[in-house]
Amino acid sequence: MKMFSSRKGQVFDQLGALGIGIAALVITLVVVFLILAQVKANTTVAADANATAAVNTLTTAAATIPNWVPIVVITAIGALLIGMVMMFRR
Repeated sequence: MKMFSSRKGQVFDQLGALGIGIAALVITLVVVFLILAQVKANTTVAADANATAAVNTLTTAAATIPNWVPIVVITAIGALLIGMVMMFRR
C-alpha cells in the first residue's frame, strides 16, 4: 500500500495544531464568560428587565458549550490514535 507510506509523520504534525485549537477555544470561552459577567453586573443592564433576561438567556446558552469540549478533545485524540495505528501498520 503505497498511499500510506507518504503520510508518515503527519500524525505528529497535527498535535501542535490540535493543541493550539483547543487553547484558542478555552481562551475564547473564558473571555466570553468574563464579558457576560461584567455585563450582568452592570447597573444599567440590571435595571432593564429585557436586558437582564437577554443576558441570562445568553449565559445559559453559553454555559452548555463547555460540556462539548471533552467530546471534541476525545474525538480528536481518537483520530490521532487511528492515524498512529495506520502509520505503524506497515
